Amino acid sequence: MLTDTHTHLNARQFDEDRQQVIERAVNNGISRIINVGFNRETIPTSIELAERYDFIYSTVGWHPTDAIDMKDEDLAWIESLCSHPKVVAIGEIGLDYYWDTSPKDIQLRVFREQIRLARKVGKPIVIHNRDAHHDIVQVLKEERAAEVGGVMHCFSGSWETAKMCLDMNFYISFGGPITFKNAKQPKEVLAKVPMDRLLIETDAPYLTPHPYRGKRNETAYVRLVAETAAEIKGISLEELARITTENAVTLFGIR
Repeated sequence: MLTDTHTHLNARQFDEDRQQVIERAVNNGISRIINVGFNRETIPTSIELAERYDFIYSTVGWHPTDAIDMKDEDLAWIESLCSHPKVVAIGEIGLDYYWDTSPKDIQLRVFREQIRLARKVGKPIVIHNRDAHHDIVQVLKEERAAEVGGVMHCFSGSWETAKMCLDMNFYISFGGPITFKNAKQPKEVLAKVPMDRLLIETDAPYLTPHPYRGKRNETAYVRLVAETAAEIKGISLEELARITTENAVTLFGIR
């Protein structure tokens, strides 16, 4: 039984066939899904999905590309939602130096505020990192993120960066890019990540794995990620599914 630890089933790309997408995931052996809410629009719809399906859980947080829009009342709102029984983490939060939508200083402030909130409410964090490896690690250290731990979502960094994150109580998650032929570094890093810290995800509707690259991603395709990860680790798909699901249960405190 597989777990997709990061997906966006509430995205507009699924408005026409969301129920069928969820059914395909179940039919492909996905038993637990962590859906991500990351701004004013997606947090309520993510929680709605989690309330509708017993095997779907939600995160709540503020994405770095939207950091410029976050107000004090939004942070208070996120805090209030952390008591919801289906909210399992704060995220996705972090830094994005690729898209020029929020100034770096604002991204850093919002990131720090949410790590402090996670420590206050005792929730793990889901980290978005794009072209900001050094600053991500620095902030996680300075804000004592190891106290709550979390997951480095769709990890794309070096083994050196992964090792620093592992040392701070983080899991490392991989998605569709590990199935790409030219994905040398992610495959090398995955090979080194300890099995008890490994997670898999889709980030659907984005980052679609081979052979569907270029088309809309969906949660059922986490099976393709799992197959590649199992091959890299030299274990069976069943063993990979069992261990990564146990890891997700442990990290997110789900049943």
